[in-house]
Amino acid sequence: QVQLVESGGGLVQAGGSLRLSCAASGRISNPYNVGWFRQPPGKEREFVGTINWGARQTSFAEPLKGRFTISRDNAKNTVYLQMNSLKPEDTAIYFCATSMYWLSRSQSLYKNWGQGTQVTVSS
Repeated sequence: QVQLVESGGGLVQAGGSLRLSCAASGRISNPYNVGWFRQPPGKEREFVGTINWGARQTSFAEPLKGRFTISRDNAKNTVYLQMNSLKPEDTAIYFCATSMYWLSRSQSLYKNWGQGTQVTVSS
């Protein structure tokens, strides 16, 4: 079983940046893709972006393209979500999860969800 722990959330002013980390531990035996999702207050969880095992390909929700990037360091079993030009509507709990499916956007294809990290963007 793989355990994921998100970190790096916090309070930031609009226009600022944050980098979230998703650290994996446990029984990591196969290549895995990692997705980021978020749940804004009072709303459903939604797709943010995903990165494949080789870190050569990423996919993002359309509104986030150009502001968010994802990278990974497989030697550290860590995936990063870099968020720039943050807006108040980016306020949410951010989660990471693993998938055996390439660049999937469907939550049902992800597992090993972390507990999430809170990001709050003030106006």
